Amino acid sequence: MSYSIDFRRTVIFTMEEGLSIRETAKQFRIGSASVSRWINQI
Repeated sequence: MSYSIDFRRTVIFTMEEGLSIRETAKQFRIGSASVSRWINQI
C-alpha cells in the first residue's frame, strides 16, 4: 500500500512532538518500519 505525501508528513510531524517510532506507528495503525523509512528519507 502506498501512503500519500500528506499522510507521511502528518505522521512525521506527530513523531516530532515527542512520540517514539513505535508509538507513532501504533497511533496511525501502520508499520514501524514505514515510519522509520520515512524519517530516514528526509
